[in-house]
Parts: sequence; structure tokens; C-alpha cells
Amino acid sequence: MYLLVTNTGQTAYSKITVTVPVGTDAGHLTQDITTITPKGEYTDIKTGGTRSVTVQTQGSAFEVTDQGGKAISFGPGDYVVLTLENVTVAPKPGLAVLRVTEASSRSKTGKPRDSHTAVALVKTAPKEIPAPHSFLADNAVVDAGTKVTLGWEGSDDFTYEILFPGGRKTVPKVKHTGSHGPYSLVLDAADAPKRDTTYTLIASFGSRLHTLTTTVQVRNPILETLTATDGVTTPWVQGAAQGDGAFALLPGGVKVWSTRGSNDLGTLFAGEATVSGLAAGYVKGLNEGDGDITFFQGGVKVWRSRSSNDAGVLYAGEATVSGLAAEYVKGLNEGDGDITFLQGGVKVWRTRGSNDAGVLYADKADLRGVNTEWVQGRNNDDGWISFLRYGVQVYQGGTDNHGVVYADSIRAKDAPYGQGGGWINLHEEGITVYLSKDGSNGLGSVTARSFDH
Repeated sequence: MYLLVTNTGQTAYSKITVTVPVGTDAGHLTQDITTITPKGEYTDIKTGGTRSVTVQTQGSAFEVTDQGGKAISFGPGDYVVLTLENVTVAPKPGLAVLRVTEASSRSKTGKPRDSHTAVALVKTAPKEIPAPHSFLADNAVVDAGTKVTLGWEGSDDFTYEILFPGGRKTVPKVKHTGSHGPYSLVLDAADAPKRDTTYTLIASFGSRLHTLTTTVQVRNPILETLTATDGVTTPWVQGAAQGDGAFALLPGGVKVWSTRGSNDLGTLFAGEATVSGLAAGYVKGLNEGDGDITFFQGGVKVWRSRSSNDAGVLYAGEATVSGLAAEYVKGLNEGDGDITFLQGGVKVWRTRGSNDAGVLYADKADLRGVNTEWVQGRNNDDGWISFLRYGVQVYQGGTDNHGVVYADSIRAKDAPYGQGGGWINLHEEGITVYLSKDGSNGLGSVTARSFDH
């Protein structure tokens, strides 16, 4: 509100006091004078120049003076405008009268005289402004980061602001026919909801204030952190980015998918896993070309790499098995011996891929029979025996020279001692031929085609 004080006569020096009726009745202007912001401006009518004057609150009145509290020098036609802002008008309608007192003199040193006047202000009932309503989002359920438009109906007299976690937006004024109509505010980009969000509309006009709320739910909320004190119940969990893996929580377990909505199984990565059991179609190494183990009815099979038909190698520090079925067995080092399994037996090779027969070392062997080309002692110079079609031949070690057969005696085939058949006793003096027939040990005879001596 504005109050104009002017000089209609000669130059005068004046101080002006404006008394405001304070209270809650019809004749009062305001309930609280301290809420009013006063300011004054002096205008020189001749030059058009202006300057500020001092306005101070004194109880329920405003005192207007020049700078330093001096009287204002009014030339003929000069005037002062007193502005009272932020006036909270007393609620009852009626006539509020402001009393204006001017203490003035015609000279700077003259004694001031008081003159009085009154300014009447008519208070009417506050304007009836309907409260805003229908505060809603265009979609009540959205995906994280999706644009949301909030809308409502309300009066243009209100100032609107929307509050939400982490932000607030002031709504631009809109002029409607009849000062009432639809309002809307679009929230996208950084302001779009990432989780369930409640929005609060604040409509203010003077001392009037209205608040409305609406909530938008998010199907796939994005959470920076989550603390669950009583567990989390959900049918599935997925990564934040498009195409990230997902796992579903099934009765009794979980299932990993390559992406949400896909029927392709995904991969579970873990530094370490402790499980009571593992059911899998296959197990493979992490790197390209690593070995692969498939599980089939009754056993497992090791492959050189995934999707390869080449059998792989099983390495173990120790293995305890009830049986081993293999095409071959070889040492760990290059050039180590090799055992192949043939129909009805085994064969020892010098090395894998070689056609050279290898050596079988054993402290003792219990065999039903031995088929071999030759037999030799452990050392290179030990004698050896070759097996011919018609018998055996003894050689000296490391040569083709005939060797020596050492024996206490020589007996005929199928002629045990005392059961008939001759036999030869070998002793230091030579040999003795005996005739062992019907229990007799008489001297026998030697029959030869020729005799070399």
C-alpha cells in the first residue's frame, strides 16, 4: 500500500508520523506491524530528482524523517511516498483508519506545529481461491529413468512448487481464462524417478498454503545401497545395464540366465564356492581352449577343449579308483614309457608313438606264461637266452658267443628220479651217466653221432 504526503504551500520543514491500527477487529489494519516492510522516497517536483528518506517503526507507528533524523525540507509541490509492503491484513472486513501527524515549521529553526489528517482503507473479505486438486502422474508405474509428467488443476493466484527426494522444481506461472486451469511439470533425465518416489505439490498464496502428494512406483528400481534387516523377497534379480545377466529364485534353488527374458543359461562367476553337490552338463576352464569335462550316464569324459572331439588329459597327484579303462597309459614326461592295452593283454613301448618295445621293470612277477624273444640278466654283460623254434640257446653277455648252462644234473623229459630214464650227474671231475630204470642207479651209456676232441 502507498501513502502520499505533499506540500501545497511555501517551503516547510516536516517530520511525519503514520499510526497504524493494530489488532484483529474490523477497524484494525493488521494483527502484527512487525511483518510490514516500510520504505520512503522524496521527490523534488522542480528537478524531478528523488532520494530515500528514513522510515523507523515506533510502536504501532512509522516515523518518516530525512537522513540523520532531521526534518524533511519540502519545497512547494514536493512530496514523499511512504510504501508499506508485506502487510498481513486483519481478517475481519471493515474500515481501517490510519492517522497521519505532520510536525512542521516554515524555517529550520522555527518551532514545529502539529497538523493531523486521516487516511481510510477499506478491508474486504479475502478472495476465495479454490484449493488445487487432481495432482497425479501420467503413469503410476514406470521403468527406472522414464520421463514422468505430473499434472493438476489449480488457480493462477497460487505459486506452485514440487518437492521430491533430492530435488525441487518451481512451476512457471500460467495464465488461464478465468484464472484457473490445468498445470503440468515434466521430470526427465536426472530428475526422472529411479525408485518409488513420492512427489509433493505446494501451492501458496499469502498466508494460504495447500499440499498434495502423489507416488510413482518403479518396476526395476536402481538403488545405490540397500540394507535389509529382515530379508529381501523377490522372484528375480538382474543387472542394471541392458543385457546384463539375471537369476531367478526357484523353489529350492536359483537359476542363472544370460539376460532377463532369455531362455539361454548364463554363467556364474565366483572366486570360491562351497557346495554340497554340483549338477552340471559340463565343467570347463575359464580360458579359451581350456579342457572340458562332460558328465554322461555312469561316468565322466575329459576333452581337450569345449566342443572338441579329442580326448583330453586328466592330471592328478593321486587317484584311487576301482577300475581304469584307457587306450594307453604313459609317464608325465616327454619320452617316458607307454603301455597300450590290446585284446587280451598289454604291450610296453619305449615311448608314446614309438614302435620300439620298452622294458618292464618288476621286483617279482607271478605269471602263467611268458612269450618273449630273449631273456637277459639285469646287467649288460650278463648272459642271455634266446628262444628258437627247436629250443633255447645260451649266450655270453653282450655277445653272440655261446654261454654256459650251470646245473647239478640233467634229466630226461618226463623221467623223475627213480622212475626210469637215464640222467647225467655234473661234478668237478666231469660227468657220470646213470641208468635209472626200475629204481636202479647203474651206469648208463652215451650215444652220439660224432665226438670232437
